[in-house]
Amino acid sequence: MLGWWLGAGAIAALAVLVVLFNELIAARNQVRAAWSDIDVQLTRRHDLVPQLVAAVQGYASHERATLEAVTALRQQALQAIALADKSRIEAALAQQVNRLLALQESYPDLKASANFLKLQHDLVEVEDHLQYARRFYNGAVRALNNRIETFPSLIVARLARFIPAEFYRHGDEQQAPD
Repeated sequence: MLGWWLGAGAIAALAVLVVLFNELIAARNQVRAAWSDIDVQLTRRHDLVPQLVAAVQGYASHERATLEAVTALRQQALQAIALADKSRIEAALAQQVNRLLALQESYPDLKASANFLKLQHDLVEVEDHLQYARRFYNGAVRALNNRIETFPSLIVARLARFIPAEFYRHGDEQQAPD
């Protein structure tokens, strides 16, 4: 009778470990999928930036410093690997793109350009989608990190060497205290 109870207990413990492991895998995959959504939006932004630079250059060529800053930041963003670097560079790029968009106030011909207005609309749309994607990603990171840090899943997480995911901080956002 004792052997039966021990066997049933071992099977139950194994089932719990399997369920916890699968939940950790699902949470990690959710983070990866959410990052993919961010990456898609960043790629869309990166594809629109040269078009915006070309459109502005045609009307405001003496805004050379802003145009060069946008181009340089786009290149840095494409090369960034670490999440902290990427988020910092992307925030700076977004700020410079907004400066380019603001030039329309100084250049009436630019403001009337259908191409510029279309690019402006597309960039606003990308920024909106990017904001939603960042929120979704950070929610997925929070869920994964909670699983990694709470009992009983932390036991499985440590055994399987899960590591907490990094939040996407937009620009200079402060990290919350531990």
